[in-house]
Amino acid sequence: MHGLINRAVQSFVCLTYGRDRWQRVMRATGLDFVEFEGMLTYDDAILGQVLEVLRQELDRPLDDILEDIGTFLVSHPEMQRLRRLLRFSGETYVDFLHSLDDLPDRARLAISDLKIPPLDLREFAAGCYCLSCGVGLPGFGRVLIGVLRAMADDYGALVTLQYVGSNGRQEQIAITLVNSAFAAGRSFDLGARTA
Repeated sequence: MHGLINRAVQSFVCLTYGRDRWQRVMRATGLDFVEFEGMLTYDDAILGQVLEVLRQELDRPLDDILEDIGTFLVSHPEMQRLRRLLRFSGETYVDFLHSLDDLPDRARLAISDLKIPPLDLREFAAGCYCLSCGVGLPGFGRVLIGVLRAMADDYGALVTLQYVGSNGRQEQIAITLVNSAFAAGRSFDLGARTA
């Protein structure tokens, strides 16, 4: 598992629940470290172990925690780089949805050894979509729901999202665009601000 993924979970816990809680989670895993290094690679089982201890620590369903991580990745002020990467996908939420097929390749352009499962968006009727994502990252479909929800808010769109399930090869998410201009979206400029 790429260290950036583990580091994202660490950031979520530290910034949402506090560093003390993160250290308690890491001590409970029995690992001999408490910080993940973003550029290292870790055994896949470590993330599963950390998530299971986190689920117990927070006493919440793992699916809810994973969706919260996805929302955090887009909406937290310290995670603006990912939000900017996703907002370059287009001016509307529909543009964003149609760009999801390219997301794994765009991620590899930024970090060559980061592997995001393939994504495939299908539109079945006006405003009704099914997003399929290949398996490979534990809980990725649930994290993706959080990302999709946060991006809908970012664009000002009203959507319903439903995790349809997994067949072992891919996870599916149903997306219904109720209103593409439900609210004012967050401001976004193509040029980065330094002030």
